[in-house]
Amino acid sequence: MTPAFQTIPSLNGIRAASVLLVMLSHAGFGEIVPGGFGVTVFFFLSGYLITTLLVNEFGHTATIDVRNFYIRRFFRLFPPLVVTLAIAYSLVASGFLPGGITLYGVLSQLFYFANYYAMNADIGKVMPGGTVILWSLAIEEHFYIVYPLVMLGLLSRGVSVRRIGQLFVVICAVVLLWRLYLASQPGFLSARTYFGTDTRIDSILFGTLLALWHNPMARIAEKERMSVAQWAIVAAALGLLFATFLFRSEFFRQTTRYTLQGIALYPLFYFAVRYHDNFVFRHLNWQWISKIGIWSYAIYLIHYVAIIFVETHWSGAAGHPVMVFLVAAVISICYAMFIDKWIDPYFRWRARPRPAGGRGKDASSVAAQTGH
Repeated sequence: MTPAFQTIPSLNGIRAASVLLVMLSHAGFGEIVPGGFGVTVFFFLSGYLITTLLVNEFGHTATIDVRNFYIRRFFRLFPPLVVTLAIAYSLVASGFLPGGITLYGVLSQLFYFANYYAMNADIGKVMPGGTVILWSLAIEEHFYIVYPLVMLGLLSRGVSVRRIGQLFVVICAVVLLWRLYLASQPGFLSARTYFGTDTRIDSILFGTLLALWHNPMARIAEKERMSVAQWAIVAAALGLLFATFLFRSEFFRQTTRYTLQGIALYPLFYFAVRYHDNFVFRHLNWQWISKIGIWSYAIYLIHYVAIIFVETHWSGAAGHPVMVFLVAAVISICYAMFIDKWIDPYFRWRARPRPAGGRGKDASSVAAQTGH
């Protein structure tokens, strides 16, 4: 069913919460703040958003404009990335930031294979400090390159969204088995499963399943109360999430953890969007939180560079993680405001008009809201 709303509630708030989790973890709270989970949430959100957009577009136009999709992604992602890398490499060259400058390091980051390059390289010597986080952008970009073509091929052949979801469930199961195999090998390194597209793509696919099977945008509830059974599902999902944080086995953390977190996020996303004005979820839609969510991409790009810069030039940083976080947050938000005002407006792609009679308003509005 086509979503009735032109914007998706709560998602910018979820983005804001996720990027703050990552920042807190990198600032020195990694032992108590699950920064890696923040990245997993970003993956899930990307799968949900892109699938909602593509299915909506196909439902209104009987096709998916893959060309426009790629161009939008390029103009949305690449200019801020280039500006961030220019800053990071300039800081390294001038001696203000630790790290290295290598041809392969630059190419891996510009052409989105930094995740696989980082598995086998001494990161501190081949790229600027703080830019290792680009591994996650590489995974998302690999998904963006392949996914619209897959969806266009399946939908144009009459494959139902339910069947497509079943196919993705099979892929998620295969990815889990692949992680279990890799983690059981002698000499296994956790970077192999943490950074790999082939080992993390299921975190994105769980988000696609929500859009395909139970898209909350099809049944938004205004001022409707959640039932006891629904609260029980939320409690169970939260309990499952906390279990994945508490169980510290490294084998579990590099294998089954990602699958269980994807399962737990499914109902949490559903209720956060469907019941967005509920007292538990409404804070995700506060204006200032939503703004941070809108800026989250630029914040994510620069935040770790800012943290390492602060730690490098402040001898007492190790004992003051709160101050490190606050200073880095101010730097990151100011940077995001700069990108929003001076970079993004000059690289916005306007899709060509839809066929006469097409009702593409919902999909384009979702794309504008989310930056996709």
